[in-house]
Amino acid sequence: MPTTRPAAPGTPQESQRPATSLQLYSINSHLEADLDGTLARLAEIGVRHVEAFAFVDRADELAAAFERHGIAAPTGHAMLVAKEVTREGVTTPVPSHATTFEAAKKLGMRYVIDPAVFDWSTREAVEATAAALNEASKAAAEHGLRVGYHNHAWELSNRIDSVPALEYFAGLLDDEVVLEIDVYWAHIGGVEAPALLARLGDRVKALHIKDGPQVENPFRTDAPFDPSGLGQVPAGQGVIPLGAALDAAPSAEFAVIEFDHFDGDIFAAIAASFDYLENRA
Repeated sequence: MPTTRPAAPGTPQESQRPATSLQLYSINSHLEADLDGTLARLAEIGVRHVEAFAFVDRADELAAAFERHGIAAPTGHAMLVAKEVTREGVTTPVPSHATTFEAAKKLGMRYVIDPAVFDWSTREAVEATAAALNEASKAAAEHGLRVGYHNHAWELSNRIDSVPALEYFAGLLDDEVVLEIDVYWAHIGGVEAPALLARLGDRVKALHIKDGPQVENPFRTDAPFDPSGLGQVPAGQGVIPLGAALDAAPSAEFAVIEFDHFDGDIFAAIAASFDYLENRA
């Protein structure tokens, strides 16, 4: 494949290679401690695209910081289906679609992606999620944006009509709704990620790229999820078929590095993943 780099932040490459990005959740503690210093370290690595999260209440601050460091955020994660979120026993309402999309525009986003919906156990639940995302898509269009969905493992391990629930869901979505496939979680969820991507076709506009050893699906038990037990490693150093997945998703505009947890120097791990994506044959 060609190795042409993006001409400018926020603009995907003209070749088939997706632009390399980073999900900022991977370094959240560093961002909270030193936003400018952390973004400067990313810029030194060569990162020019990031995927923002929890950006609605800090859009102005992030936009200014991104501009200072030559970084763009063409994609971002925000809750679009759920109406409220409970963390550590505290329940808070999710910002309205209008508020979310206004913040996304300030950051120059093109895709606003829902990071997780948890109930994929029944046909009715999946259909309700699809309907809610289709409705969000109509509101996003008024702001010149598109919405999407990002998977974990449970959307693949749950099945509707003998197919992974995520594929059933994809068949219910309006044409403007996109998918961001987390290749790691698809694999851990029990599917062959390259084959899944080939079936989903050009609806896939972004990939989450992370790697590690083969582990059991941690969401099949009631135990609290502990990402430190995953043993994630830089891209290309584990068993996840990342290269084949990238080849199977020619419509993907962004390859988004992510770590749920990393034991060691996270910036060195990001740099290794960045090099893997930028220099793979």
